Amino acid sequence: MRDVKQSVFKLIQCLVIAYAVVSVIYTAKYFYSHATTPSSPMHNKMTRSDESTLAQAQVLQQQQQPLDENDDDNHSAQVTWHGSQTTMQEPLIMSKLFSDAMQPSHLQPYYYKARHTHDDQHSDDITMATLVTKDRFPVLSRLASNYRGPISAAIHVNDDDDKEQTLKDLAYVYDTNPDMQQYVDIHLVVDTFDRQFNLWRNVAKLFARTRYVMMLDVDFHVCTNLQSLRMDKPRLASYMRNDQTGQQRALVVPAFEYVAQADGLDYKTFPTTKEQLLEEVQQGKIDMFHKSWLKGHGATDYQRWYASNTSYVVTDAYDFSYEPYIIYNKQGTPWCDERFIGYGANKAACLYEIYLAGIEYMVLPDDFLIHQTHKYPENTRRKERQYNRKLYSNFREELCLRYARLFLANGDWETPVPRT
Repeated sequence: MRDVKQSVFKLIQCLVIAYAVVSVIYTAKYFYSHATTPSSPMHNKMTRSDESTLAQAQVLQQQQQPLDENDDDNHSAQVTWHGSQTTMQEPLIMSKLFSDAMQPSHLQPYYYKARHTHDDQHSDDITMATLVTKDRFPVLSRLASNYRGPISAAIHVNDDDDKEQTLKDLAYVYDTNPDMQQYVDIHLVVDTFDRQFNLWRNVAKLFARTRYVMMLDVDFHVCTNLQSLRMDKPRLASYMRNDQTGQQRALVVPAFEYVAQADGLDYKTFPTTKEQLLEEVQQGKIDMFHKSWLKGHGATDYQRWYASNTSYVVTDAYDFSYEPYIIYNKQGTPWCDERFIGYGANKAACLYEIYLAGIEYMVLPDDFLIHQTHKYPENTRRKERQYNRKLYSNFREELCLRYARLFLANGDWETPVPRT
């Protein structure tokens, strides 16, 4: 009996030793294979100033051509940390970057990569950061030809039976418009969750390749094209910061719509100068965007804008529902909260946090946007707005407490402007 126990004990010892040896070999092989993974020849830096652990991550892109959804290499792109040999698969790091969004969601940055040369994050141009669904591909194409500047577009593709057709439609639009190929970076968001607008906004902003971005809904036509501002770099730089206080700014581009929706169908008939716009305002054809919801854009003070030829700061009229279209600095600005799903309060939450973070809103004197008419899913909007109204109420309270703690901790509570 004693011999049997000794034999069993020795067998167990042998098994433990064998398991330990196999584990060591497997672990050594794993780290060796990851440490020697060859880098792809193309890379794009991505920085999130509010996420210190991701401050100097680099996304290594294997190809600049469209990727095949069924290609295993599509899921094996590696992220490497600055100053380290540690690597991690890109899908994993993306899931951490956008961890507040509904998952699983597959992101493919630079599914198409524009040929424009604004690869320097410090390039003082303005990237249109926009979000697009499959029914808006022609509108995106028009934006590319009108703006003729860098565009970062997050395109949502439903992961269903129509996915391949959607990608074919996207390829057709991209291949048939040279301006798309020249100026537009396409980033795919493939999942089954419709209307994750803030996730899409964050994707478009994150992969923008210039210092400044404009938060834009693709249905808006940029009537004045912002060319004079984009070409005058010193003026743009002076606008972006208050010289007296050092406060960072976001530039408001006033938004309009046609009173008769049928008049807003053809962008070719839209005014292209402020003088032309004012004529149509006086004729009662055009008014501020969503005039029935004054809180949304009223703080822009349209009556003042009509009479002004200089920029001015949004002050006492500010409301937490204010949601203008803005140009702002990509670095050092808050990201859109991804808990907001569907219509209602999603963009207002973005703009409110930007404002609460100490960024000043300043209205540009000559540039403007006009909404291109399209139908809305009214029943869906009504239900989602009801949900998001309660969410936004709680979010504002949370945000105020969070920033109050931040300002107190930084010693900024008694100062007029927080440190940036």
